[in-house]
Amino acid sequence: MTIPELLRRTERGEKLTMLTAYDLPVARLLDEAGVDVVLVGDSLGMVALGYSATVPVTMEEMLHHCKAVRRGVTRALVVGDMPFMSFNIAVKETVRNAGRFLKEAGCDAVKVEGGQGSEESLQAVQAIVQAGIPVLGHLGLTPQTAGRLGGFKVQGKTAETAVKLLESALELESAGCFGVVLECVPTLVAQEISRRLKIPTFGIGAGPHCDGQVLVTHDLLNLTGSFHPKFARAFARLDREILSALSKFKKAVKQGTFPSAAESTAMDPEQAKRFKESLRGERE
Repeated sequence: MTIPELLRRTERGEKLTMLTAYDLPVARLLDEAGVDVVLVGDSLGMVALGYSATVPVTMEEMLHHCKAVRRGVTRALVVGDMPFMSFNIAVKETVRNAGRFLKEAGCDAVKVEGGQGSEESLQAVQAIVQAGIPVLGHLGLTPQTAGRLGGFKVQGKTAETAVKLLESALELESAGCFGVVLECVPTLVAQEISRRLKIPTFGIGAGPHCDGQVLVTHDLLNLTGSFHPKFARAFARLDREILSALSKFKKAVKQGTFPSAAESTAMDPEQAKRFKESLRGERE
């Protein structure tokens, strides 16, 4: 999967798919399933590392997980999420951080949050793109700056804020983004943005009219405990499957039925005989 291919599929009206991965096993499964884009999101802070928000996630943590995901993907486009305070800083440092995702972790592109009314974000995107690094934008609810937005709330609910989102999306396209994630945006707003942009939009809680859809894989598989975003459909209940398997393992160990003879390693009969004889000699 390449960026030009994503654009061609968008032009043909073909829906695109994007899911998150933070380790090799999940990345490999997403790739085998034919997912178009594998996003190593900073959501790993909350989903995999136990943080209460995405803000604490560091560059080193992101790169560590991106490397693991890269080893599991041979076909999909791999995008690394730039964590809080890795961009919107000095331009040279911003570009250097973006470059590490490609040079050290093997990502194909980076994702940058924000841009709505932020000249700094646009400058950061332009600088990264000019350095030859593909950028996926992210508008609407941007978790890294959720506090400034009033919390984890739908963005663009008023006519005025909706127009600003549209303007920001167009600015990100002009800045060189190859696509834009629209998170928690009213359906009508996301539809109009998708209609106006030539680059693909990926919706998450933004209705069915985006060019593609993105979800956190752990939400899709119902592995996030009691937290269930309104927009995240659980396509499977792996939490139940895993709990059932763990309970069966515990029961089998307690009852002595695991491991069985077939699951144990047998010793060569002659060597077993010699081993037992040596033990008898020690006892004598």
